Amino acid sequence: MKLYRTPRGILLYHQNRYFINTDLEWDELVNQSNLFKKIDEQFKNWEELEDGAELLHSELLPPIGHQEVWASGVTYYRSRDARMEESKEAGGGSFYDRIYDADRPELFFKATAARTVGHGDQVRIRQDSSWNVPEPELTLFINSQGNIQGYTIGNDMSSRSIEGENPLYLPQAKSYRGSCAIGPCLFITDRPFSEDADIHLTIRRGEEVAFRDETQVNQIKRKFADLVSYLYREMDFPSGCYLMTGTGIIPDNDFTLQSGDEVSITIEPIGTLTNTVE
Repeated sequence: MKLYRTPRGILLYHQNRYFINTDLEWDELVNQSNLFKKIDEQFKNWEELEDGAELLHSELLPPIGHQEVWASGVTYYRSRDARMEESKEAGGGSFYDRIYDADRPELFFKATAARTVGHGDQVRIRQDSSWNVPEPELTLFINSQGNIQGYTIGNDMSSRSIEGENPLYLPQAKSYRGSCAIGPCLFITDRPFSEDADIHLTIRRGEEVAFRDETQVNQIKRKFADLVSYLYREMDFPSGCYLMTGTGIIPDNDFTLQSGDEVSITIEPIGTLTNTVE
């Protein structure tokens, strides 16, 4: 099942039909245990919508209420190599090598809900960065009890020139206005997400494809439960939390995003997250 946020209420796509609930708040609904089971038991009390598909094209909001967005770094071998390469001149290359093999993962704060955009909205590149890329990531939704309840798609916009200059600049390279996109929905399932799922990234520049690549979820080195365990060790999230799980798609070193580029990330069965660069 898929949950969408709209100005008219929470939209549910389930059993090939659309239903809407105008009474429940997003945080109230998603921050539950056994979310799939509870929605499956209650959705028939929601109003069925004949124009649900049309609503998604006109009034879609990012699937986030008062949650924070966090992120995991260097969870793919490809990401490790790219981080080592971009920071070697600053002497930080070995940091990323050690993180990849360490027990403790790299976790960092990415965005508040107010700084997070959704499908169809604009993301940004920093004006003081010369090398900027999107990072397509399977993103977990974790409730306040620390249980994974759903999945969405994340775009962890990154300023590689700033991070490469010095690893201590990571917060500036990762967290800024328009640096985080999630969506288009929150995918709820009663089983683990398929490790064989493909992650596709396409960047269009005008009428041309400027970059295209793909990877699979099974290329992530760390287990999702381990990432969540470290994140929740000394943190609490009253409304739950989103956690990006890292990227395995890194454009070539001579590629950087430009204003007007269209970034599309597809992970089935979640869908496609598309954003335009401001």
